Amino acid sequence: MSDRIPAGRLHLDDLHVGQRFVSASHTIDEPQIKAFATQFDPQPFHMDAEAAADTLFKGLAASGWHTAAITMRLNVEGGLPLAGGIIGAGGEINWPAPTRPGDVLHVESEVVEITPSRSKPDRGIATIVSRTVNQNNDVVQVLTARLVVPRRVAG
Repeated sequence: MSDRIPAGRLHLDDLHVGQRFVSASHTIDEPQIKAFATQFDPQPFHMDAEAAADTLFKGLAASGWHTAAITMRLNVEGGLPLAGGIIGAGGEINWPAPTRPGDVLHVESEVVEITPSRSKPDRGIATIVSRTVNQNNDVVQVLTARLVVPRRVAG
């Protein structure tokens, strides 16, 4: 095994369809929501609770991109232990419910497809569905990602 791949990380050959992973959790609060929005998504429903009350969200909601960033961090920190890191090759993202101040988020991921590369035998694509869930078991994000995952080197 390469010294660059942390022990306990999974290669494409270690994965199987139906395999599941669960991350640690992260509590999001109003200052985090406003700070992210101020820098990256400065819309009223992410920055001002009073203004947000009269919107589709009916209250302060985190940017979907903030939820995506939290999802990434939770997966990187152990929720999705892939050799070589979490390297995206495309995907689809949905936000079925808003993330609110006080939500405690965690990520539940499942391997749904594994495709070894025909042209690059040292890697393949794992399709992973990651559902970000709050403390009420509401799904606030669904990310279907095609990830590049290294294969074990023979010999």
